[in-house]
Amino acid sequence: MNTITIDMHKFMSDHPRMKYIFFGGKGGVGKTVMAGAAALWSAKQGRKTLLASTNPVHSLSNLFEQNVFGKPVVVCDEANCYAFEIDTRDTIERSKKEIREKINWFLKFADITTNADEFIESATMNPAFEESAMFENMMDLMFKDEYDFYVFDTAPTANARRLLGMSKVYALWVQKMLTSREEAKSLREMLSFSKKEEADPLMDYLLSFKDRMGHAKELLTDEALTAFFFVTLPESLPIAVITRFINWFHEFGIPVGGVVVNGVIPKKEVKEDAAEFVRNRVLMQDEHMEEIHRIFGDRVRSIIPLFETEVKGSEMLNRLVRHLFP
Repeated sequence: MNTITIDMHKFMSDHPRMKYIFFGGKGGVGKTVMAGAAALWSAKQGRKTLLASTNPVHSLSNLFEQNVFGKPVVVCDEANCYAFEIDTRDTIERSKKEIREKINWFLKFADITTNADEFIESATMNPAFEESAMFENMMDLMFKDEYDFYVFDTAPTANARRLLGMSKVYALWVQKMLTSREEAKSLREMLSFSKKEEADPLMDYLLSFKDRMGHAKELLTDEALTAFFFVTLPESLPIAVITRFINWFHEFGIPVGGVVVNGVIPKKEVKEDAAEFVRNRVLMQDEHMEEIHRIFGDRVRSIIPLFETEVKGSEMLNRLVRHLFP
């Protein structure tokens, strides 16, 4: 059946506690504009809403035609609607400082005389370090709980999967570190003449981090609070990408809210004397829409037409809202 049984509006009505929604998909499919429209819709319902970009290549400032980098800014003249491009530089510098302190403490604890700078450079030059910083920023926003509703514009799907999966990866890592730490502490106590209880900032940090990741996992896997929406075009490559990634999201227990199909050419606008190029595009999209309904079934939440101009600025976003939440 090629009809939408549960659209975005009904999905939200069926999930009245929903608070964190994410938009992702292959690059160039319209994730940012869908996230922008969803945030605007939420704000219009009277909820204080934050739209945050976790994509290292931000584009919210371009979408809203105003600078939202580094701090939440009211957008579209909607008092409840804030947009924010996360600046990870402060987090990275803060993390470097914390890592330096912990490594120095550990070297002193193990009676190792060496310069910690090499260890710090090695740890912070890791390509995943910025991703980790982005995850930390995202969780800070969720834990502070200063808004009624959160919309996240994520990076292309592979990055988004890694980002959201970090709570599980971190949980496994921290448990392994805690076990190693307990073993090292026991061995040191056995070999030491002194029975004096020593401060253990590394253990304190690991326990605190474990609690933090546990809370992150609770929020990200609660289907009453969280949903990830995939955006696709009626084309084979983005369909293949989200088909593959939906299964991977299930592995992390992250609830999938559904699929939004963007950029569909309205048939009523295509006359018989339309250019062959246009008629061929319509035939192609018809085949892919059949495929979309066959694969995703009643998880298709919305079908967005291809507009005559790009979606940018308040007027076009308000127009998109009416299609995304009919």
